[in-house]
Amino acid sequence: MGAWWARCLGALRRGWQVLVPLMVLTQVLPALLVTVLSLVLGPYFGLEEPPIDSDPTAFPEDFFAGLFLFVTTIFAVTVLVGLVQGVGWAGGSWVIARQAAGEPVSLAEAMRYGLRRALGVWGWSLLVGLLVMIGICFCILPGIYLAAALSMAGPVYVFERHNPIGRSFRMFHDRLGLLLSRLALVVVIIIGVGLVADVLETVALLPFGDAPLAAPGTALGALLAVTVLSVLSLPGYLAQLVGLVVTYAEQRIHEGPVDSARLAAELG
Repeated sequence: MGAWWARCLGALRRGWQVLVPLMVLTQVLPALLVTVLSLVLGPYFGLEEPPIDSDPTAFPEDFFAGLFLFVTTIFAVTVLVGLVQGVGWAGGSWVIARQAAGEPVSLAEAMRYGLRRALGVWGWSLLVGLLVMIGICFCILPGIYLAAALSMAGPVYVFERHNPIGRSFRMFHDRLGLLLSRLALVVVIIIGVGLVADVLETVALLPFGDAPLAAPGTALGALLAVTVLSVLSLPGYLAQLVGLVVTYAEQRIHEGPVDSARLAAELG
């Protein structure tokens, strides 16, 4: 783990000036859009204080229509946001590999490369997400297994562009303990960052009531709060990107002779 951790920190030290704005543009801002839409369409719709003479156990008249609109809109936007996030995952992989090989990088070049690979990354990520969701439906544990076994699918596609699902499964089973230990640490960081961000966001929105967008004053305060706090998710995205790319490179080293220059060349 020591060598892996050192490689991750080295990638961050070399690339943070490009990786940070890249992750903000392709991960933090799209996630902020989903959060704002959740506030606009949020779960408080139709739950205003009912009249005194009404049935307190009955759902409000427009509750299910609002719920359907909320769920379908958030799901559709989240799926579309995945295309923008694909730009960041591909571009970030390009930055890490190029810098490891001692080659120059820039934010504009990373974005251009990410745009070239985004559609493929997005498509494969949708398929992986569908498989994981199906696994979760079968008593959760199969979903956790699939999430771990398919964790290398994204890097495999970016570097090899061939059979990412099959290759990810093989990498996972060939060196189970090695890959699981790396994934576990990445997941712990992501969950820890997410919990802190969620708690702080919940606390920050408390002063604005159950319907923060109902009045201009509370709406401005709530939007400002979630915008500022959205930056807290940045370390989680960086940990996921760097951790998975470095883990993939480590897997390739175990498979046969390979160096940073070769990996950078494979990006195309």
